[in-house]
Parts: sequence; C-alpha cells; structure tokens
Amino acid sequence: MDISSREVLETIRMVETENLDIRTITLGISLRECAGPSLEQTCTRIYDKITRAACRLIEVADSIERDYGIPIINKRISVTPISLVAEPSEARDLTPLAQVMDRAAEAVGVNFIGGFSAMVQKGFTPADRALINSIPDALASTERVCSSVNVATTREGINMDAVRLMGVIIKKTAEATAAQNAIGCAKLVVFANIPEDNPFMAGALHGIGQGDLTVNVGVSGPGVVLRAISGLGNAGFAEMIEAIKRTAFKITRVGELVARAAAERLGADMGIVDLSLAPTPAVGDSVADIIEAMGVDRCGAPGTTAALAILNDAVKKGGCMATTYVGGLSGAFIPVSEDAGMVEAVESGALTIEKLEAMTSVCSVGIDMVAVPGDTPETTIAGIIADEIAIGVVNNKTTAVRLIPVPGKSAGDLVEFGGLLGGAPIMPVSAFGCSRFVTRVGRIPAPLQGVRN
Repeated sequence: MDISSREVLETIRMVETENLDIRTITLGISLRECAGPSLEQTCTRIYDKITRAACRLIEVADSIERDYGIPIINKRISVTPISLVAEPSEARDLTPLAQVMDRAAEAVGVNFIGGFSAMVQKGFTPADRALINSIPDALASTERVCSSVNVATTREGINMDAVRLMGVIIKKTAEATAAQNAIGCAKLVVFANIPEDNPFMAGALHGIGQGDLTVNVGVSGPGVVLRAISGLGNAGFAEMIEAIKRTAFKITRVGELVARAAAERLGADMGIVDLSLAPTPAVGDSVADIIEAMGVDRCGAPGTTAALAILNDAVKKGGCMATTYVGGLSGAFIPVSEDAGMVEAVESGALTIEKLEAMTSVCSVGIDMVAVPGDTPETTIAGIIADEIAIGVVNNKTTAVRLIPVPGKSAGDLVEFGGLLGGAPIMPVSAFGCSRFVTRVGRIPAPLQGVRN
C-alpha cells in the first residue's frame, strides 16, 4: 500500500498533537493442536505454542514504531477459546490453563492475553461449565489473562441459564479480587454475537474460523476526530459527517499500514483492522468530548444517542474505504472508567446506566467498565446483562457487559483501577429487582430476523 508524503506529514501531526496511536497489535494464535488427554499435557503444549509463535511480537512491534514513527500502545495475544482446548482433558478446574497462559504472556512480554473463554449461546458442554466456574480463581491468580463468555447470538437466541450464571460469576470474581477493587471483573466480558477477530481486550479471542496465526490491529484516535469537529463551528450535519469520514479514513490508513507490516514480519496472516475509536483516561482522548463538541452540553443529555449514532456511522464509512479487511468491533467505544469525559458526565449526573444502555444500541460493544455498588445482587447484574444482550440479539450486532461490583463501595464513591483501565465513580443501579425473571430456566429463542435461511 502506497502512502503519499502529504499523508505522512498529516500522520506525524496527528501523532504529535492529537493522541493518534495504534491502540493494539494482537496476534491471534490457534491452540487447537494443543488439546491433550491430560491437563498437564495441554498446559505444556499451550505454553510451548504461545512462546514459540509470539517470541518476536514485541521486537516486531518496536521495529514498526521506529520505522514509521507511530506509537503502538499495546502488544497482545488472543487464543482459541480455552473451553474447546480443554475438552479432551475432562478437567473440571481449568485455573491451571489460565495460569500457564499468564506465564506464557509474561515470557513474551505482552500486557494481556485473551481467550479464557466459552461459547455457550445454545447450551453448555462439561468443559464450558468447568471454564466458567473457574473464572473467579483464574482471574484472581493471574495478571494478564482476560476472559469472555458468549451467551447469545441473533441466530441462536439467548441462553438465560448462562446469563444467570454470569451474574453469580461476576460477583464471585469481584470478591476474589476485592483487595484490588474487583479488578478481575475488568478482565471479564459477557457477549452477544462475539466477533472471532476482535483485537481489543478484554473480549479478544481467536475464533475457530481463523488461521493458525493472524495479526489483528486496533486503531484509535478520538483526539484526532475531536480536533476535526472542533474546528467546524456551527457547520451543518453534512459537513460535520464528511469531516469525521475523512479523519477516520486517515486513521485507518495508518492501521492498514501497520497491520500489513506486522503480518509480513511475523510470518502470520493479515487479519483485520478494527476501526473503533478507543478512548483513554488521558485528557483530549475522549469519545464523550466528541459528542459534546457536536453540540450536546454534556454526554448523557438529550441528543447524545443521536450524536453517537452519527459518529459511529461516519467512522465506519470513512474507515471502510481505507482498509481491505474491516473486522472486530469497529465503531466507537464508551467504557466509562477509560474515558475522562465519561467520568465527568457521570459525576455531573448527566450519564446513568440507563442512558448508557440506550447509547449501546447505536455503538460498539455495550455497558463497559461500569463500576457499581458491591452489594448489587447477582440477579440484578444478570438482569443488566440480559437487557444489554437483548439489544445485540434483536439488532444483530455485538453487545457486551463489563460490570464491576466493587466490594465495600457505594454509589458516588470513587474507585481506581490504574493504567488504561482508569478510574470512575460508582454508578447507582435500580433498587427494583428482577429475580423472578432471570431465574426462569431455559433459552429465549432467536428473534424472527435471526431466521434467514
């Protein structure tokens, strides 16, 4: 792919003044060959495969940073859903697999490894149940491992037994990591329609339809989009949308360049570029600030959902013209603790969980990095999950929940997670429950739009 000198100069400016970066290079690694008749054999094979496949990941990422002058913030790994790899061993405590993933990630120098995961949208295998029940101990005993559970798809409907179970697991994970402000829950996501090629944590996994080694890149650049909109004054919608599209095109071109270079140097397949605008706690790197620059007084006020819909659509339209392969989540993320503008909106009273749920109907992912009171009932957590998952299933899109019930904390308290995870005020949840609803057994069938054949 050829890039003109003008594009190079624009990229340099965006890097230096507008917080443009490659948020992550994620190397997807298939572990299907690692499945063995015993847990010990499986652990050994997993460690050997990851350390062999990813031994040059940091070196390659650093060389691309030097060659192109583009910051690459995170280098990560995703692997085949571990419940699939663990099946032949018949083990019922899969914590050792998470621990060996953690050791392998440390050995190659990445900050996160995703794929301690299960796909249970239509039911459980014994290994699925074993993995889910192992999540609290697995996340409490590791630093880099991320976990995800897909409980629904548009084609299969919603496994409400899994939704109810995840309410229990999230609470147990919070208790197991209470000394670290329930940080285990920040590494646990519940999905509908999970993508097989998502490079972003905590939901990254290497789907069974992927090749042996695949490079997926996640770009970012809320600061670049904010600058483009801020300079427009009271321009009309068409001009504002064109500005976002042009900016998304430039950002994505950078991602395409990095993805191709990384794949070539690692001897892996070029996977996808994820177009998502991923915020950070840094000032000026906020999706909420973009919404406010579009004319909404405070993120969460009336008009917020419409503004987010415009942003998400324009980013996709501009980005799709700049890369051959678009995938992952691709849109705009709204993780509360990771976005300084979102935190301010919560503190001002403009942004509530209910408004976040409405916003997720038009953007990427869902109720993300939301800290709630530690005494929130597990059935209420399951109800919040069910609501968000229903949005994804009915609208044939990916949605997810990353809730953090922090033990000992109440609404209005502040909690810090550190690094890119940031910190946030504890958000109140409804005092009214849903236990009679979420404790009904079985599945919610697929909606009519899921019947396509």
